[in-house]
Amino acid sequence: MFDVYRLSSCWLFGDFICSIYVYMGSIINGASLGNMILISVDRYVAICDPLHYPTRVSVTIVKMCVCMCWTCSVVYNGLILKDNLTQPGRQRRCYGQCVERADGISAMVDDVLSSVAPVAVIIILYLRVFVVAVSQARAMRSHVAAVTLQVSGIETTKKSELKAARTLGVVVLVFLICFCPYYSRSFVPADSVDFRLYSMVSYFLLKTNPSLNPVIYALFYHWFRKSIRLILSLQILQPGSRETNML
Repeated sequence: MFDVYRLSSCWLFGDFICSIYVYMGSIINGASLGNMILISVDRYVAICDPLHYPTRVSVTIVKMCVCMCWTCSVVYNGLILKDNLTQPGRQRRCYGQCVERADGISAMVDDVLSSVAPVAVIIILYLRVFVVAVSQARAMRSHVAAVTLQVSGIETTKKSELKAARTLGVVVLVFLICFCPYYSRSFVPADSVDFRLYSMVSYFLLKTNPSLNPVIYALFYHWFRKSIRLILSLQILQPGSRETNML
């Protein structure tokens, strides 16, 4: 739909489909941003409070948080876009236009709750993780020898945690780079000549982000690169492939 709209410069699917299209896109974007916050919280607890991590971040809690994230996105965007859903097309100024954002107070509230506040939370959490990770790295470097197998195992675990935090930090940074232009459209006058071009570029970045995550993981993890090779070479279809050592 977006490609047709982009190429023809006209929305051809009617006001109702436009409102549903905007609503579904907003739900997905909101849930994605919420998931990034959950990832930041996960790394914060793992690095800053590792002793309580197994009890505070269990499989059940993760499932509940993800479900709550999607539910909140559905409810929140339903409230923000209520007028657009109940009266499709009321905000368009001409035929063939599909308005993708709310107006007035709703737009300002949406800017704060869906962009400024989440980005601030993510940045604060990762700054805290970075400070703790740097202090732990310095402590490990200054740790005097007399290494036992147990200590070696602990340090290996610490290095693994720090690498995971660094990788997810890159993922979150790329996520913010792709998402911030989309949410900053409210600061660009809708009547300006550059607004349409800016909207297209920001929307392209927004939809490109999911395809970048596998590339980031492939650059950081050997097991991920090996698994991709197994999939692309179809070796995963061979008998006994599940017994392959990925480490």
